[in-house]
Amino acid sequence: LNGPSDKPPCRGCSSYLMEPYIKCAECGPPPFFLCLQCFTRGFEYKKHQSDHTYEIMTSDFPVLDPSWTAQEEMALLEALGVKGCPALVGSERVKGGTSERVKGGTSERGVWGPYVTFLISNLKQVEEAKTTDTAIPFQSADDPPRPTFDSLLSRDMAGYMPARADFIEEFDNYAEWDLRDIDFVEDDSDILHALKMAVVDIYHSRLKERQRRKKIIRDHGLINLRKFQLMERRYPKEVQDLYETMRRFARIVGPVEHDKFIESHALEFELRREIKRLQEYRTAGITNFCSARTYDHLKKTREEERLKRTMLSEVLQYIQDSSACQQWLRRQADIDSGLSPSIPMASNSGRRSAPPLNLTGLPGTEKLNEKEKELCQMVRLVPGAYLEYKSALLNECNKQGGLRLAQARALIKIDVNKTRKIYDFLIREGYITKA
Repeated sequence: LNGPSDKPPCRGCSSYLMEPYIKCAECGPPPFFLCLQCFTRGFEYKKHQSDHTYEIMTSDFPVLDPSWTAQEEMALLEALGVKGCPALVGSERVKGGTSERVKGGTSERGVWGPYVTFLISNLKQVEEAKTTDTAIPFQSADDPPRPTFDSLLSRDMAGYMPARADFIEEFDNYAEWDLRDIDFVEDDSDILHALKMAVVDIYHSRLKERQRRKKIIRDHGLINLRKFQLMERRYPKEVQDLYETMRRFARIVGPVEHDKFIESHALEFELRREIKRLQEYRTAGITNFCSARTYDHLKKTREEERLKRTMLSEVLQYIQDSSACQQWLRRQADIDSGLSPSIPMASNSGRRSAPPLNLTGLPGTEKLNEKEKELCQMVRLVPGAYLEYKSALLNECNKQGGLRLAQARALIKIDVNKTRKIYDFLIREGYITKA
């Protein structure tokens, strides 16, 4: 119970509380805790008001001995429960106590008396029962991923390092620079000392903001942004628009409440769509689901026929060549009848394919083999650019142990068709491997 993570978080700044802290006597359950800084600012949240009665939570008061606080008594009992013998309790286990003080404190309290002996034995029994009944078998966990700096996986994780539970670049990353030249000396004036303390308090508040943002990222699962976006796409378009609008309020209501709200809205959308479908059946005079299935099948067929007629009218509107129109109609008739089209479709676009690129005299041509020269000529890519793209794909493939086409397109910002041809060529020639 001595670590900061064992304390409840402050409802104002989400930082872990350190004694003394404030508990609202009128709010709860759950209990409403505030740190001293949020309390002095008059923090209010939902039903909690700044004029509520409150309690000061601290263990800095004597219990059995005026020279020992309750916090030190708890630390002593905890150390006795771990060691089992006063002679084995070191001063490092009791904050603010020397070895002589620890030994004296245990002897004065009659450690071998009925109270402490019963307390220690009871703690051991509880620990043994807990270990016996609720023991979890050990299973070796996989080593957390360690993506290479500036790799695609590292960019997807926003620079998060799972092995350290930290980011490569923190929020307000240069906050520590304001403290690098501060040095507390004895001959400082009161004003200078107060000014230095104010700078330290400002730095502490910036650390709290950094911690709050990291907590929001972890709680809402925002580290892997691509995975988060894929989860959003499973909703209909209307729910996605609401998701985008309510995103800014997620940090206020919390991850569970936010997900419940989005899921409830998605359920409402599905119910409204189902009600609309049933109302359509009733308008059409349908009274059972067997007729409804027949109605849906016929409706889908009608929609497909209407779409074909619309496409045919648009094609006939822009075709000027009557012979090409007849060829197209005969081809469509063969396809509809299940036969393979015997007449090749004439090209009416009027476009002519670009001639192959002439590589004579271009820098980097001497570094290409014959197949690479042929590729550069067909995709009309200069040798220098091809070599740069090839090097980037090879480096990424070596880092990831394989490469997908989507990753190649993310690395090479050119025409997607050219990227596919380069990717297929490198796969075919054995330069890279598929992930």
